[in-house]
Amino acid sequence: MSTITKTHWPDLPTAAWRDTSATLQLWTQIAGKIRLTKSPWLNHSWHVTLYVTARGLTTSPIPDGGRSFQIDFDFIDHILRVSTSDGTERQFALAGQSVASFYAALMAGLKELGIDVTIDETPNEMPDPIRFSQDTQHASYDADAVRRFHQILVNCDRVFKQFRTGFLGKASPVHFFWGSFDLAVTRFSGRTAPRHPGGVPHLPDDVAQEAYSHEVSSAGFWPGGGAIDYPAFYSYAYPEPKGYRTSKVQPDAAFFSEALGEFVLPYDAVRTAPDPDKALLAFLQSSYEAAAINAKWDRAALECELGQAGVVRKI
Repeated sequence: MSTITKTHWPDLPTAAWRDTSATLQLWTQIAGKIRLTKSPWLNHSWHVTLYVTARGLTTSPIPDGGRSFQIDFDFIDHILRVSTSDGTERQFALAGQSVASFYAALMAGLKELGIDVTIDETPNEMPDPIRFSQDTQHASYDADAVRRFHQILVNCDRVFKQFRTGFLGKASPVHFFWGSFDLAVTRFSGRTAPRHPGGVPHLPDDVAQEAYSHEVSSAGFWPGGGAIDYPAFYSYAYPEPKGYRTSKVQPDAAFFSEALGEFVLPYDAVRTAPDPDKALLAFLQSSYEAAAINAKWDRAALECELGQAGVVRKI
């Protein structure tokens, strides 16, 4: 029996699927860059993201002249599928692919479908990048780990969307950033922010500066690596207000990481909690309040009760 059927929030230690995670991140970058290349710019790079589906991740429809196409990662059948609005389709198995062979197969499939696209082959936000077409080093695919990762994303997507209903101001969709390989949701105060200094590895400064043009409180899930080498939830504010990092955030396992400059809640603290959804919502809300209170957001104008299914919001 699969572990996923035994527990709603599966275990997924970073070390256990590190090679697969690195390969999958590069694959999602290829799909994301195709969306980036074919889509008009949307504020804060929202036009480049992927979205969680019941079966994996999707680009959502991408414009291509008078038609559209989308790229879907199916983490249940372990297939990459390209579908067009005129009914054509190409697909190939994810297992057994290196980054180079994945790139070649996807670009060949697009060409067969009559979709003309050229992307920047250099990975973003990763150390020592290798051009996609030349990367035969990353070629791992642990299907069980990918299924677990997908189940975590499905759970996070559900809770993040619930959290999003408690805000009337500008808020991002719940979306997956392939550069940093995290699922995120962001709230905006409505005020502009100081110009971001840039300096994100292998990311143009003007992209970072446009992304952080306005004051935010952002939270998300990250499978781990580097300073936090375990799966974790995070929350940060830009710009960071005075008093933010010393604020009390729930649940008790949450802490402020000086290395990252963010609040962190280990995924295992949520996974093993009596009520994982409640524990995660507590982290999202309390870390948001740390930003909103210390930065003096207009909370009365921006906030509302969490939404309920089938119930119209009271005004």
